[in-house]
Amino acid sequence: MSNRVLSLLSLAVFAVATAACTTTDNANINANSAAPVAANTTRPGPDGSEITTSVDANGVKTETRVFRNNPRVAKVVVTTRNGQRTTTVYAPSGESKDLKEEVGDALAVTGEKLADAAGWVGDKAEDVAGATKEGAKEVADKTEDAGQKVGAGAKKVANKTVSGAKKAGSAVKKAVTP
Repeated sequence: MSNRVLSLLSLAVFAVATAACTTTDNANINANSAAPVAANTTRPGPDGSEITTSVDANGVKTETRVFRNNPRVAKVVVTTRNGQRTTTVYAPSGESKDLKEEVGDALAVTGEKLADAAGWVGDKAEDVAGATKEGAKEVADKTEDAGQKVGAGAKKVANKTVSGAKKAGSAVKKAVTP
């Protein structure tokens, strides 16, 4: 082989190797640019809650409001995808419900309003307990009143019995003594 052919062959091998490296580099660049880019921000919310907002590479916005001291609601998640908002509320037990009815801005309304919209009845149990306690107190008061009336009636009966016994004793004494 001549030097010229050898040079051309070397040049062709070099061109193929360079093209392969460029393709690999482009694949790495594309793989890195496809990684989701999330923007996270956190701000304080009403009712002592905290709201975290994130947007992924596809433009899906997720807003999570975490309640610190609410016995009925742990968090609410509002997801906006292609202009459609979905709102999911979570109880402290982990139960979740998608809110179908409009409750207003789930990131601003009270936790109680969110729990009511989800159909969770936490306060009703407290109301029932309070009503039961009041009812029991009223029954105890009436029982005490009835006991006092029974006691008064028994005392009256006892007094009449003593009085009757005295009269009967007198009558017997008169009948026996000549």
